[in-house]
Order: sequence, then structure tokens, then C-alpha cells
Amino acid sequence: QVQLVESGGGLVQAGGSLRLSCAASGSIFSINVSGWYRQAPGKPRELVATITAGGSRNYADSVKGRFTISRDGAKNTVYLQMDSLKPEDTAVYYCNAAAQAMGAPSRNWYWGQGTQVTVSS
Repeated sequence: QVQLVESGGGLVQAGGSLRLSCAASGSIFSINVSGWYRQAPGKPRELVATITAGGSRNYADSVKGRFTISRDGAKNTVYLQMDSLKPEDTAVYYCNAAAQAMGAPSRNWYWGQGTQVTVSS
């Protein structure tokens, strides 16, 4: 089993910055891809950014140039640096990973519990 735990959310004024962390724990064999999603009240969950094991990064158009996704393979941790935050960035942010646990025959998708990010105008 793999567990993902997010941290780093909070309240920030528009134009400010936050850095989210997502730490994976458990008997992990490999992680192929990880990323961040967000969900605002009344809206569907949307993809924010992803990063593959090879370091390929992708971003939603709405966050390009403002957010940076990175990872620390040794710590099984993925980060989301959020700069120039806007009120429309307010949402619950969830980390996600495609990972294979030790002893498992294939990869599974894992989700964290979410961390609230609120940006005031």
C-alpha cells in the first residue's frame, strides 16, 4: 500500500506564494508519474500539473508561468511551488501518483486527502 499526505496549504493574499508538498510512504517499488489536481466548490476536479519519473512536466494553461512542479526521488516527495497566486486559484489541492507497491503486480492510482488553498483578493 502507498499513502500520500499533502501539506503546505493555507491562507495567502493575492500575489503571494505557497509551496505544497506531497509525501508518499509505504512499500513503494516505483512511481511513474505524480501530480497535482485541484477542486473548487461546485466545480469538477481539474489537473494542475504533472511530472513523470523522467522529469517531463506539464501544466494547465491557467497556471503556466506561475506554478512549478518538482520532485525529490530520494524522499518520494513531489512539490508544487505556487507564485503570483490569484483568487481563482482557491481550491482544495490533491496530490496524485501512479505507483507500484512492493509485491503488487501492477501500478495503482493513489490520492492524498487534500489541502486547502485560499487566496484573498
